[in-house]
Amino acid sequence: MTLGSGGDKLGPVSYEGLPPGPRWPALFQTVATLRYRHWFHPWLFTKYGEVYTVRLMPKGRPLVFFTRPEHAKEIFAGDPEVFHAGKGNAILGPVMGEHSLLLQDGAAHKRARKLLMPAFNGQALRTYADLVSAIARDEVAHWPADRTFRSLDRMNALTLEVILRVVFGVTDEQRLAALRPRVNKTVNVSPSVLLVWTFPALHRFGPWKDAVQNQVELDELMYAEIRERRTAPDLAERTDVLSRLIRESTGDDALTDTELRDQLVTLLLAGHETTATALAWALYELGRDPELMRRTQAAADAGDADGDAWLDAVIKESLRLHPVIPLVVRTLMRPTTIAGIDLPRGATVGPSILIAHARDDNHPDPERFDPERFLGHNPPTNTWIPFGGGVRRCIGAGFALMEGVAVLREVFRQVDVRPGGDDQPMVRNITSVPEQGARIRVRRR
Repeated sequence: MTLGSGGDKLGPVSYEGLPPGPRWPALFQTVATLRYRHWFHPWLFTKYGEVYTVRLMPKGRPLVFFTRPEHAKEIFAGDPEVFHAGKGNAILGPVMGEHSLLLQDGAAHKRARKLLMPAFNGQALRTYADLVSAIARDEVAHWPADRTFRSLDRMNALTLEVILRVVFGVTDEQRLAALRPRVNKTVNVSPSVLLVWTFPALHRFGPWKDAVQNQVELDELMYAEIRERRTAPDLAERTDVLSRLIRESTGDDALTDTELRDQLVTLLLAGHETTATALAWALYELGRDPELMRRTQAAADAGDADGDAWLDAVIKESLRLHPVIPLVVRTLMRPTTIAGIDLPRGATVGPSILIAHARDDNHPDPERFDPERFLGHNPPTNTWIPFGGGVRRCIGAGFALMEGVAVLREVFRQVDVRPGGDDQPMVRNITSVPEQGARIRVRRR
């Protein structure tokens, strides 16, 4: 989720008849929505009830929050020709590219998703799991014992390696060494840079110049990898996502080099820090509860379906208690009624992930970390929505959960985890991360 200006061509939007909300200037509301979400969202819910409106830059456009599962169901089930998701992600356009799955709507989105889906089906995920496990095993083997460190930093390094090796399929160490710093700079690009990327005059100065240069260098490396992969003698045997996309999109509908580049960068931005953050929070919470940690170690040692079910529940509960993304957005392309409320063309609507995950009628005792909520069943529909829903549900959801299970299995086979200090969420770019990096201490088993 991001909030961009992709809806500006829709013209002015009337506030008449919209649900209530604060009357502050749009700039203040935008800053509160993006930077102070962990205070602002609950305050809005407490003050205005289950549906409320905020005004966002540019031009004070309305964003209408919905907080009940039946509201989310209406939005996720809405006609994709009316409920456009791509416009809400427009801020990432300069980095992701115009062919990005997250930026497309309508027929273009349907085509791209159809071409990408085979690389993320169950059979494909099973082929990735062993490599993810090997990467995680090597990472954990190098963790310092009996010393406090930021688990978020180590999880970021690990998930980056997964992206480069499992998704991009890069194996040449020289190219990996060139890609790592450039990929990190891309992931860490500031929203203030993205917001003014469309002003070429700024590209000669400071952070904008650095960001543009980094993008040029990253693209050169990625296009070189794509060109070489197309003619690789072992293409038919390779199991990485890029090779699958090249191999399985053929004929008139084949993905071009530019389309491949855009989808790979999308997978990078959507699947790197989000998974790393969920894993870091999981280690933090398990380190604070010795009983849960021992149960997780037993599940990791078992290495069977029941053990994996517990590890899956742990990562899902981490995503519930500590949402990485605060909401899902859709821009209305024509007047629409949601929850009995008539909404104008051009308004943006979205379920609040933060509120859905924190409501005690959705999740009893919501402040408690309790993987049992997900053991053997899932919570009621649309009460747990870290990956969105409907036809726009995150295509990498299965990959993220597979990766989470594989990483937790390798961590708890090797170490005991203990707390390294308290933590709380902090907004970093468009995601929420542990302010102190989810510090932990480990001891070799």
